[in-house]
Amino acid sequence: MLAKLLLLFILVPAIELVLLIQIGQWVGVLPTLGLIFLTGAIGAFLVRRQGLQVWGHIRSEFQTGRLPADSLLDGAIILVAGGLLLTPGILTDTAGFLCLVPASRRLIKGVIWTRLERMAQKGQIFGTSFERLRRQGRPEDVIILDPEDYRSSEGGSVREE
Repeated sequence: MLAKLLLLFILVPAIELVLLIQIGQWVGVLPTLGLIFLTGAIGAFLVRRQGLQVWGHIRSEFQTGRLPADSLLDGAIILVAGGLLLTPGILTDTAGFLCLVPASRRLIKGVIWTRLERMAQKGQIFGTSFERLRRQGRPEDVIILDPEDYRSSEGGSVREE
């Protein structure tokens, strides 16, 4: 994992620098700087707009008693897009704009959900196995929910015993 992060923090900026220098040589310094500022401004506008839309979805889902897992993931991806778009560079801007396009965001969410499901099946979600928690006895600060304790009604109310 450390090697991947090191590669990310060294390789990506190096590639971005080479691309910006190359673009600067092709079109000039001022148009290149203008491109950087323009993508940052457009990105900030789109991130704010889509972020507010997702916030509205999250609030309405909470008000109807549903867990807004999909909308929360949308919000996280939009937040990452904002960071990518505010970072000067061609690769990061491209990745950021892709995160803002609903079709590509659906693909990204599909990859994330698949990975989370695999991690949950392996018991790797929280850095420990649920089986190990069961073997050690349930600690006081861990709540393990059983789906049978809940009715599948729209309100999601707890079953009376």
